[in-house]
Amino acid sequence: MDNIIVYVDDASYALQMLQPMHTDGVSRNPARWIVVGCAPRVTHRASKWVTNSARESWRGKWAEKTFARLLPLLEQNGDTVITKLAQTTLCAQTESLMKEYGVARVLDARRPKFGQDMQPVTQTQVQESKGALGYVTALAGAGLLVAID
Repeated sequence: MDNIIVYVDDASYALQMLQPMHTDGVSRNPARWIVVGCAPRVTHRASKWVTNSARESWRGKWAEKTFARLLPLLEQNGDTVITKLAQTTLCAQTESLMKEYGVARVLDARRPKFGQDMQPVTQTQVQESKGALGYVTALAGAGLLVAID
């Protein structure tokens, strides 16, 4: 059985990435999909007014909605699907899942966010640092396009 660990933070973006991987009618080994939900962070200002139980309740509802959109595609060919919420750093989460389920392929299906560095999911994943330089580059490029017109 093939194990595939998928990190998700946006269901529609993840569906676009998973659709080509999911072949219909082609004979292949059964797969075990381990879908890890990476819920969006609550802002610092909002977290002052929200209790931990309310935050965990919101994360649970977010996960249910996200997983509900992904499960029909992943369960189509009789594959098994295991859903989890990210609890620790993603590298540590990947290591613990590999210890629990064995060797697995890892897919980072999280939507990239402009100007924000994403946490790597494995130790060997290349970390691209965009940060503030990404904003400056985008603004300079936009300004150059306006100046050319």
